[in-house]
Amino acid sequence: MKRTIGVVEDDPNIRNIVTAYLDKEGYQVEALDTAEKAWEYFQQSPPDLWVLDIMLPGIDGYEFCKRIRQTSEVPIIIISAKDEEVDKILGLELGGDDYLTKPFSPRELVARVKRQLKRWSAMQPEGKESEPALIKAGALSLNETERNAYFHGKEVEVTTKEYDLLKILAQQENRAYSREELLLKVWGDDYFGSDRAVDDLVKRIRKKMKDLPLETVWGHGYRLRSSRDSS
Repeated sequence: MKRTIGVVEDDPNIRNIVTAYLDKEGYQVEALDTAEKAWEYFQQSPPDLWVLDIMLPGIDGYEFCKRIRQTSEVPIIIISAKDEEVDKILGLELGGDDYLTKPFSPRELVARVKRQLKRWSAMQPEGKESEPALIKAGALSLNETERNAYFHGKEVEVTTKEYDLLKILAQQENRAYSREELLLKVWGDDYFGSDRAVDDLVKRIRKKMKDLPLETVWGHGYRLRSSRDSS
């Protein structure tokens, strides 16, 4: 079965080039020029991955990304003419899985599409009837099947990156991870932004889970302290 890629780009030249390269690789492409049209398409037939421009007429890419993340964890690759670090961080924090700055090589985009789809496939459960895989660390529980997070028995809404960071820390309690390690594990080896993204992610997690023993290891990174609290 062909994988479907949703391309949201208002520049017809870029849209056509991206569509042509993805089509050549055997993907089914749905090319759209506004986020409004993309949202309608998503509600009817969600794709396997989004290639999303940020600067769109009407609803911009940031807002569209937020809407998608409310109901879906499907990979999103953000493309933008903005090369500022703050824009990259914002895009990734809102749920983007990768970020490409214009002008970019269509071949590089195709490579990143393949990488994200491979990663997404590896995260999916093999059978719907299988028992959910649980990761527990004190009051924190992570449901690997549904990628849901629970704290003190209550579900907490987390983004893709927040979940990935929690999973890494929860799997090895008390281990101190450097910011560089976390950046590599959560964002991948092709992310070139600042490790400040890790600090911002930790800040948001702490805000959502007030007494989570997520500690700062000064001058190094972070660790999740083991806890006897199993409630």
